[in-house]
Amino acid sequence: MADSRQGSLSGLTDQEAKEFHGIFMTSFIIFTVIAVVAHFLAWQWRPWLPGASGYAAIVHDAKDVAMAAISLAFTA
Repeated sequence: MADSRQGSLSGLTDQEAKEFHGIFMTSFIIFTVIAVVAHFLAWQWRPWLPGASGYAAIVHDAKDVAMAAISLAFTA
C-alpha cells in the first residue's frame, strides 16, 4: 500500500518539513559553534603558523621540556 500523501519529493508535509528544518538548523548551528571553539582552543594551544623563529623554536622547547621531565623522573 502506497502512502497517499501529497507534497514535496521527500514525502513530508509542509509542517513536517518545517519541523525537520528547525531541528536540522539548530543541530548545524550547535555543531558549528563547537567546531569554532575547538579550532580556537587548538590555535591557542599550538598555532598553525610558525612565529618569527619558525618551527625550530617549538622543537627546541619540546627538547627542553623532555630533558627536564627525564631529570625529574630520575631524581625522584
